[in-house]
Amino acid sequence: MAAKAKEAKQAEEQVTEVKPAEANPLVDAVHKVLLAGIGAVALAKEDMEDLVGKLVERGEIAEADGRKMMKDVMERRKKQASEQSKKAEDILDQRVEDVMSRMNIPTKDEIEALSAKITALTKKVDELKKTA
Repeated sequence: MAAKAKEAKQAEEQVTEVKPAEANPLVDAVHKVLLAGIGAVALAKEDMEDLVGKLVERGEIAEADGRKMMKDVMERRKKQASEQSKKAEDILDQRVEDVMSRMNIPTKDEIEALSAKITALTKKVDELKKTA
């Protein structure tokens, strides 16, 4: 149990170091969810290690099989976490775009398109000045 608390504390410290200085309610909420998720993963990993250890002690599985089982489960969890992170990022990106759209804030692509048009118009004006 002490290892669980230590691992959860280390994970929390790592995420706390990344926390932005500004107090933003959305960022705070995301930060709290992230901390809870990290704590849950750390506890689940420790519980899984305990279970595998007990199975090995009882002779129900070989130690090598236990290590392989742990590795397989951790790889699956890592993949799932990566997929969930990507989904969350996509959802957040879409929500930010929606908010920016509602506030009539132009996107980077729109600004670049306008910049290209301004450059083209500037060239035409310069050409007209030369011919005049």
